[in-house]
Amino acid sequence: METTTNSLFGFLGENLQQFLSYTAFSHMTVGHIIMMMVGLGFLYLAIRHEFEPMLLIPIGFGILIGNIPFMPGLRIGIYEEGSVLNILYFGVVQGLYPPLIFLGIGAMTDFSALISNPKLMLIGAAAQVGIFGAYIAALLLGFMPNEAAAIGIIGGADGPTAIFLSSRLAPHLMGAVAISAYSYMALVPVLQPPVMKLLTSRKERLIRMRPPRAVSHLEKVMFPIIGLLLTCLVVPSGLPLLGMLFFGNLLKESGVTRRLAETARGPLIDIVTILIGLTVGASTQATTFLTGDSIRIFVLGAASFVVATFGGVLFVKIFNLFLKEGNKINPLIGNAGVSAVPDSARVSQVVGLQYDKTNHLLMHAMGPNVAGVIGSAVAAGILLGFLS
Repeated sequence: METTTNSLFGFLGENLQQFLSYTAFSHMTVGHIIMMMVGLGFLYLAIRHEFEPMLLIPIGFGILIGNIPFMPGLRIGIYEEGSVLNILYFGVVQGLYPPLIFLGIGAMTDFSALISNPKLMLIGAAAQVGIFGAYIAALLLGFMPNEAAAIGIIGGADGPTAIFLSSRLAPHLMGAVAISAYSYMALVPVLQPPVMKLLTSRKERLIRMRPPRAVSHLEKVMFPIIGLLLTCLVVPSGLPLLGMLFFGNLLKESGVTRRLAETARGPLIDIVTILIGLTVGASTQATTFLTGDSIRIFVLGAASFVVATFGGVLFVKIFNLFLKEGNKINPLIGNAGVSAVPDSARVSQVVGLQYDKTNHLLMHAMGPNVAGVIGSAVAAGILLGFLS
């Protein structure tokens, strides 16, 4: 009887030990705890301060999912072939999700401000200096050219473009690049105003711009067609992003494909945003993500974003030297040259209203803002063409 009891307790003990070996607690490391704190930080910023909740909540929760440790071989991790998360992550690895995001962006974007004042395109181009500045800095820090290009695109403040380019040039850095890009997109209201105020005088902040002219339906329809041909004939490697962007805009502006446009800018972009945010967050497993390179990428990303803002504002100041009174551009819209649509344009509006409550800059800022979307995609195409 005693032998039977001992055998039973021994059997139960082995089962308990086996069960404990399957729990996350037996595989937990300090790195997992650190990344979970980062995920909780993202959720706090999104819920408490409403910093890009559509992005930070999926990413933050994805970080929690990706950093619950488990016994290898269960086929549940994002890097385990055949797991559900791995299948969903396929859209990130193969660059499938970013073009779909661009399709939705095109279907929800009004290019009227840019069409009515084409010179605002130059601001969007000038802001891309952050991309190439970060590219050079990454090379100096010892990153390979492909890796440096993937890091540099963070300066465009365009998460989908960053994912698309890094999936092609540096897949092993994609998690760090994507998290960095989306983090700084969410922190636009925090990072940009100090740079804008530092570079402008009170007189410049009070500049009033002429109201945008009315844009005809024909101009709106022709813009995506001409835009596609002008950009993709020069930079064909940007076709997946630019083609979908302009196609989405044509769906919107044609007036005869409303259902398709509504699907692209509504359910489709929402579904893809959920998938891309959750899987990018889950890709930050501490064992693969928490490295010295990730920290350097975060630092370079912040620097490139600040340089991009600096470049856009400074370009407007210099450009104004050649413009007559009454035609000058308020340099507070220079920050909108980055691709964070429409958040950077809103920052222009908010900062402008601090100095003149009747000077509304939002519509003017949308010009360089949508130009920044095009500019970052063109820059990504250039880098991809040279380095792929």
